[in-house]
Amino acid sequence: MTDRNTILILAASTGAGHLVAARAVEHALRRLAPEAEIEVLDVLAISNPLFRRLYAGGYLGLVRHAPAAMGWLYETMDHPDGWIKDAVRVWIQNLNKLPTVRYVAARRPKLIINTHYLPAEIVAQMRRAGRLVCPQVTVTTDYETHRIWVHHPTERYYTATNEGKLYLTSWGPKPDRVLVTGIPVRPGFGQALGRQQARACCRLDPDRPMVLLLCGGFGVGPIGKLLHELLVLAGPAQIVVIAGNNEKLRQRLLAQAQAARREVHVVGYTDRMHEWMQAADLVVTKPGGLTAAEALACGVPLVIVNPIPGQETRNSDYLLENGAAIKVNNPRLLGPRVGRLLSDPQRLEQLRVAARRLARPGAAWEIAADALRIMRQGPAW
Repeated sequence: MTDRNTILILAASTGAGHLVAARAVEHALRRLAPEAEIEVLDVLAISNPLFRRLYAGGYLGLVRHAPAAMGWLYETMDHPDGWIKDAVRVWIQNLNKLPTVRYVAARRPKLIINTHYLPAEIVAQMRRAGRLVCPQVTVTTDYETHRIWVHHPTERYYTATNEGKLYLTSWGPKPDRVLVTGIPVRPGFGQALGRQQARACCRLDPDRPMVLLLCGGFGVGPIGKLLHELLVLAGPAQIVVIAGNNEKLRQRLLAQAQAARREVHVVGYTDRMHEWMQAADLVVTKPGGLTAAEALACGVPLVIVNPIPGQETRNSDYLLENGAAIKVNNPRLLGPRVGRLLSDPQRLEQLRVAARRLARPGAAWEIAADALRIMRQGPAW
């Protein structure tokens, strides 16, 4: 492969959002720099299988079975006195970073864009050791930031909010190195279809309210219980459930839907999420950064359920404080809360206005354009 204008976008599949952000930036780069060689790499896909199971599988295991431990770990790693924990974490990562180091070194890129902190840390180590001479930029994927994203040298950090910028700069990066862009979303989310056109695309009843229940890329959480509560909500609403890549969950939800006395559509993995979201009156979901950004881009309010302690509880706080979401703490209250909201057009419109105000559908384009300028300038370190 030629080393001329090679751009690497590095992610890690600890959740679907990091790869989605990577693909969104890739799409913008291919339009803005068609002559460039652009590659997207999931660094866990080329890592040691045991490390991959521990890193990605451990994350999902904590989310499913010990969310409180996940929250404790997230908060603990965000403290300034966490150097011992950092040393252990970096030591484990260093035992498994060689495939990534070899891959990056062989490509001799002119620019590296990270949508996860793991490759950002590996690239920073390579640069400090003199094994790599190219700028890197890092795209954070939640509405608040965390010190684990900060790795010197990094020419630019892209963050979702002004608060995220302030927090990153408190860990060392200068303010001019941090740009508030929003979270990059896929290109379809920049296309305003309108609710009626979106419902026609999805073959839904144009006149009845639609509630969209999202299970996330891995189908984590009490989805069956949430669907049960939505099935008994008052009013004529139609329900759509996106089961993602979890085929076993999809089959269970299909059986549940077939026994329902309400119109329910169960969808597996889809590349038409922008149509389903724009067709919806409400999105019931965990507040992952990418999911929230996509919903806001569609101007649809969120009903937050079951946030993962740590980054998702922080996302939840941001959305609630800015009036773009409501939160349901107990699944048994989901039906009444959603039913009340659907029957209150004025309140629903207030939430929509707030969602549209927070939306940044052009984030991927802003990131790509700025990253290309940095590539042309060369490394600042």
